[in-house]
Amino acid sequence: MTRSGISVTVAYAGPGVELLVSVTVPAGATVNDAIVRSGIVARLSLDMTQLETAVFGQRVQRHAPLADGDRVELTRPLIADPKRVRRKRAADQSNQKAGAPGDPRKRRPP
Repeated sequence: MTRSGISVTVAYAGPGVELLVSVTVPAGATVNDAIVRSGIVARLSLDMTQLETAVFGQRVQRHAPLADGDRVELTRPLIADPKRVRRKRAADQSNQKAGAPGDPRKRRPP
């Protein structure tokens, strides 16, 4: 029995929108083929130059071949560097602890 195509899912999540579109593409199809077939870019008027692609969370090029059952993900650019945000949060918490008189729950009753 010969299969005419493979099934993949194309996923996109953005502010106020989350889409999962299942598509069937020919064997040997690429990530870009699945994205085009899904219609997500046109439907949401997305700028492909601003999007990265991944398969199951692993970054891939758009010309990467797909396998049956793959999940193609369209990812948006980060608005902040996660490491920088964590460092700032840790520094802010450290500064709060240093300047605070102490946790009122740990005071002894009069």
